Amino acid sequence: MSDNANIKLIVGLGNVGSKYEHTRHNMGVDLLQMIADHYRITLQPQSKFFGLLGQGRIEGHDVKLLFPTTFMNESGRAVGAVCNFYKIAPEEMLVLHDELDLQPGQLKLKFGGGLAGHNGLKSITAHLGNSQNYYRLRIGIGKAPDTYSWVLGRPAPLDRSLLEEALHAATLNVGKIFTQGIAKATSAINGFKPQNFEV
Repeated sequence: MSDNANIKLIVGLGNVGSKYEHTRHNMGVDLLQMIADHYRITLQPQSKFFGLLGQGRIEGHDVKLLFPTTFMNESGRAVGAVCNFYKIAPEEMLVLHDELDLQPGQLKLKFGGGLAGHNGLKSITAHLGNSQNYYRLRIGIGKAPDTYSWVLGRPAPLDRSLLEEALHAATLNVGKIFTQGIAKATSAINGFKPQNFEV
């Protein structure tokens, strides 16, 4: 993992519509909105990009924020359209997404690797010429026997408090990618533990 990551696009994954707001599967777009609010970047509908797109500056760097409104399984259509239009390479992108294999409140920043069965990541990879060489910020949501109902459900109060604390920390630490480099940002994000976290 190079320490001079040049992130030009941050993508928050989720499903569109009030029935999906703040569900476990929408943690990516929840974090994207917090980053947008923190840096005063407005997300606006862009039909040619199949989503909401914002452009602004994060710690002095020009960055685009994208929420694909195609539904999760077609997220790659929006990502591919933005990357093609603005000539953004896969390694210049950070994808924010929910992660079943991490406990609620855990965060992991990584580059490349497998897709862990995540349909949003599968779609993005397919629209990037099957390249998996992009950064991901994985937001732990835990798991249950019925995965479908679990990811589309809303967290219980304790899990919600853990997630809110994690999202707040992630918002602040994403800025470190631009000010301190990817290695220090990764250390800060991956080392985070919510106050009420129990292993």
